[in-house]
Amino acid sequence: MRKQTTGRTSASHIWPAETWPVLAVLLLLIIWQAAGSSGLIPKFMLPTPVNVAKAFVSDFPLLVSNAKVTLVEAFMGLGMGVAVGFMIAVLMDRFEKLYQAFYPLIVLTQTVPTVAIAPLLVLWFGYEMLPKVILIVITTFFPITVSLLDGFKSADKDMISLMRSMGASKMQIFRLVKFPGALGQFFASLRISVSYAVVGAVISEWLGGFNGLGVYMTRVKKGFSFDKMFAVIFLISAISLAMMGLVNIIQKKCMPWEVRK
Repeated sequence: MRKQTTGRTSASHIWPAETWPVLAVLLLLIIWQAAGSSGLIPKFMLPTPVNVAKAFVSDFPLLVSNAKVTLVEAFMGLGMGVAVGFMIAVLMDRFEKLYQAFYPLIVLTQTVPTVAIAPLLVLWFGYEMLPKVILIVITTFFPITVSLLDGFKSADKDMISLMRSMGASKMQIFRLVKFPGALGQFFASLRISVSYAVVGAVISEWLGGFNGLGVYMTRVKKGFSFDKMFAVIFLISAISLAMMGLVNIIQKKCMPWEVRK
């Protein structure tokens, strides 16, 4: 029995869990390439991964220059969205009447599709960066607000009562109990907001703008260059994954007490 257990353990070391998603992606790419090369799917409808890679390499300077614009919009909107979401969560946790009055309105803002809001923002604020940043703020502040509120309200009641009995102020209770306890929920929502920021920037660029990955996608779509469109899609996914990885690194720095398996 011991030898069987050791054999299974050594096999798990040979194939760690992180390799399975990579193998799954490689398998999908191989199937995709085979379907395109065999003519099962016309290339004008679905370009092969090789064609997408060639388009990515050939248009790499253009992709980088447009990605810089999109990233600036995403980071600006994300920073403001996190700040707004944090402020709203703190105020609603502090004042119960404020929570009861405005929480339904905050939920209501998320029921309106971003595609419907973007044209209005472009109409009101023009084609520059401002409407894009506003749209990103609208899409990113909600996960931060809701997650922080849940984290604040799920704080240890016994610990709060103990600190109150010791004469701690509301600010001390927030700083020492509520905020550290809500960090896990905050970083989980930040990972969601990071992906929303990039997607929101691209969507806003579809409807008006001069530079950015969304503008680039609109131009290549009109030229029926679907291989270049897929190259942009892969780049957007890579940027989102990289930003999520950055959030994970920051979380480990801010929460060294949390043991991750």
